[in-house]
Amino acid sequence: MPEEDDKYPKSTGRRRFVKGVVGSASLAGVGTAAAAGINSATAPTGAGGGITQFMAMENTSGPAPRGMPQIPVEIDSEGYLKGIWPEVKTVTQQGREVKIAEMELGGVTYSAEWFQYCGVQTYPGVKPDADQDNFFRYSGNSKFEWQNEEVSEGDKIHVDDFSDYETWGNGIGQSGLGKPAQGSWRSQDVPPSGTMPVQVIRSKRVEQMAKRDDWIEASTEEGFIANLNKCTHFCCVPTFKGLPGSRVANAQDKIYCQCHQSVYDPFNVVKKSFVALPRPEGE
Repeated sequence: MPEEDDKYPKSTGRRRFVKGVVGSASLAGVGTAAAAGINSATAPTGAGGGITQFMAMENTSGPAPRGMPQIPVEIDSEGYLKGIWPEVKTVTQQGREVKIAEMELGGVTYSAEWFQYCGVQTYPGVKPDADQDNFFRYSGNSKFEWQNEEVSEGDKIHVDDFSDYETWGNGIGQSGLGKPAQGSWRSQDVPPSGTMPVQVIRSKRVEQMAKRDDWIEASTEEGFIANLNKCTHFCCVPTFKGLPGSRVANAQDKIYCQCHQSVYDPFNVVKKSFVALPRPEGE
């Protein structure tokens, strides 16, 4: 296609990105044998990458090709929330030694490659051995009034901030469904362009889910569940119960992306596949 006929000229990089998203969505349904063949034919040029399975907040509506990856949660002895980071180890890939972050958790292989899309593969925090402490920290200019009034940008997220999670409401959808917050992860002292956005929700529904599912039991704690908050469509930042306009997509009680009306269900975590992008050479 001539560049002048392309909606997104080559100089923007947009056209190539859209093709990558479509390809990833198509590959999500391939069988194991076919996936192995494709993986070998599309060997990544950087570290990590390739077809990977991950646990996600299910995409239920809109153009997003797949769900957003869940981040396993743990709470330290002082009540601060952290995202579990996989164990770092050295392996041989394509004839060279590289560091990867991977571990078994709740019967699932949890990997840093879950987060290698939307440019995040270039962010400092996704590097397996990055010097980050894994605490969730509040972001500024939140969609939630309570967060803007009661905590400050950069504060570590604490259990006590969610003491009213069983009754909390803000006039959007059902009250008492859960209390959300917006934040960042593995991004302290990182420029905004490299900040990994996260969404944290505390809900009784998550506590109930953990009683009947090994993965949810292992990846949540005290009703807290979290996800990397990058819409898998065009990489916007969605919101759970933070946008009155979510009513147009019947998403008042779900995670809603106002850019193109993609909807995600935080209370339905599913296993999916996609082509994780490799980290740049030397990272």
